[in-house]
Amino acid sequence: MRVKARFVMSRVIELTKMDTRKILINPAMIETVEGAPDTVLVLYSGRKLIVKESVDEIRKIINNT
Repeated sequence: MRVKARFVMSRVIELTKMDTRKILINPAMIETVEGAPDTVLVLYSGRKLIVKESVDEIRKIINNT
């Protein structure tokens, strides 16, 4: 029996790191977003990213994808 692997392209969001570099993040990988004083994304992998966008901006970006 042959099984074909199917990869589904999930949507990504574009955010800005503090050094102005743009990054693409799969929103399904975000565990939490903390907003005091900097916005910190905590991914399910445990990695933390500090971004320029606010918590409200991130929520709007995710809801519009």
